[in-house]
Amino acid sequence: MQKWLIAVLSVRGEFLEPPPSFSLRSIAEEQTRLPCRFRVQDEQVVQVTWFRERPDGTKEQLITAHHVQGQPGFGKFADHLHFESSDPMADSTLIIRSTEVSDEGIYTCHISTFPSGNFERQLSLTVWTTPISSLDPVEMVEGESFRNRSSESGAVTAHFSLHPLRSMNGRSLDCLVWHPALDKPRRITNRLVVLYPPNPTVRGNDGTWVVGLQGASLRCDSGGNPQPHSFTWSRRGAALPEDVIVEGGTLRFGRPLAPTDGGVYECEARNSVGAVKADTEILLESGQRQEASVNNLWPLLGGAAGALVIVLVISMAILTCYHKRKNRKLEKELNEKMEEFSTLSRQASIRRFDSINTDPRIPIDDNIPLPPESHTRTSMSSLSGPSGKRDSHSTLSMGRAERPPLYSSMRRAERDAFTQNAFTQNAQNAMDIGPSASQNPSPLPMGPGSVSVSPAPPSQDGVQ
Repeated sequence: MQKWLIAVLSVRGEFLEPPPSFSLRSIAEEQTRLPCRFRVQDEQVVQVTWFRERPDGTKEQLITAHHVQGQPGFGKFADHLHFESSDPMADSTLIIRSTEVSDEGIYTCHISTFPSGNFERQLSLTVWTTPISSLDPVEMVEGESFRNRSSESGAVTAHFSLHPLRSMNGRSLDCLVWHPALDKPRRITNRLVVLYPPNPTVRGNDGTWVVGLQGASLRCDSGGNPQPHSFTWSRRGAALPEDVIVEGGTLRFGRPLAPTDGGVYECEARNSVGAVKADTEILLESGQRQEASVNNLWPLLGGAAGALVIVLVISMAILTCYHKRKNRKLEKELNEKMEEFSTLSRQASIRRFDSINTDPRIPIDDNIPLPPESHTRTSMSSLSGPSGKRDSHSTLSMGRAERPPLYSSMRRAERDAFTQNAFTQNAQNAMDIGPSASQNPSPLPMGPGSVSVSPAPPSQDGVQ
C-alpha cells in the first residue's frame, strides 16, 4: 500500500527546472537567476520557500511566498532577493539583484502542496569576483618605480610597473582584462597622474634696469603638479628693500629704483611634492652711465657705416670695369663684322663690273681708262726694251692675264670712285651702240690727263 502511494505522488507533481544536481555560476555585482518551476496535477501549491545552506550544515530561510498571505520579507534579504514572477505558486524562480561573493553556496527550493505534501530541489551557486570594471586615477610621484592596486576581496589584483616621469602626466593607461566569465578581453581606459615638484622661473628683469626706473616688478612663473600653493621672495645676503610689495608670485617695487636695490633675488615655489628655488640678478646703472654707453656706440655705428660705403664703392667700381671691358669686346667684334661686310660688298661690285665688260661690242682692254701714273709706266715699259727698239707686241698684244693689276697702287677711296665711273660710262656706251655699228666700237672716252694707245699700222716685217 505504501509503495502505491509513492508512485501516485511522483506522478502528480514534478520539477520542470532546475534539473537534478544543477550548478550555476554568476559574476559579482551582476544579477543572478535561480530557476525553480514545479508542475502539479490535481494538486495545489500552497507555499514556496527558498533556503541557503550555511557552512555548518544548517539552513537559512531567505524568502517565502504563501498562496494566501503573499510574500513576507526576511530581514536583510528583503531588498536583496525577490521572485521573478508575480505568481510564485506557478513560477518560483528567485532573483538576486546584485550578487555578492557571500551569496555563494547551496540553495534549496521547497514546494508545499496539498494534499501531497512537500517537494525540494537543490542547486549550487558559484560566485566569481567581478573583473576590474573601472580604475581609480593612478597617482604616482615622479621617480616612484612601482604601484599596486588590488580589489577589495583580494581575488583580482592589478599590478603596475613603470618609472614615471613628468612627461607621462595625463597619458592614457589602459588595463586589459581576461576572465572566464567574459566573452572577450575587456579594455579599461584610465589616465596616469604623475606628481612632480614646481619648476619656477623669474621673469621681468631684461637687463636694462637703471636707477630711477618706475614700476619695476619681478614675476615668478612656475609649473608643477599640483600647482604651487605658496611663493616666498628673498634677496641673497640681504633683506628685501623697503617699499617692496609681495603679492603671491609677484614682487613689485612701489617707488623708483635706488642704487641699493641691486642684488640676487630668489623665489621659492612650493607644492605638496616639494619646494624649488629660482633666482635672477639685478644690476643697476645710473642714467649718465647709460647715456655714456649709448654715446660710445656712435663711433662703432659710424665705422660700420663707413665700411659699408667702401664696400659699395668697390663693388660699383668692379661692376663698371666689367661692363666697360665687355663693351670694348662687343665693339671690337662689331667692327670686325662691319669690315667683313665691306669687303664682301666691294667684291660683289667688282664681279658686277666684270660681267658688264663681257659684251663683245665693247673692247675689254681699251675701254677702261687707267690712272695717269699707271698708264704712263705701262707706255714707258712698252717703248723701251733691251735692244732700245719699240716692242709693239708687248704693248698691244698683252693678254688679260699678263696685264698688271688695275688697283695695285690705288687708295681705297680712289678705287671705289673709279669703279663707279667706269660702270656708269660702260653702261651708257652699250646703250648708244646699234646693230649697224662696226664690229670695232670706238674706245671709251678717257679721263683728263690719260694717254690713248691705238694699234700701230703693220710694219714691213709683219710684226704688229
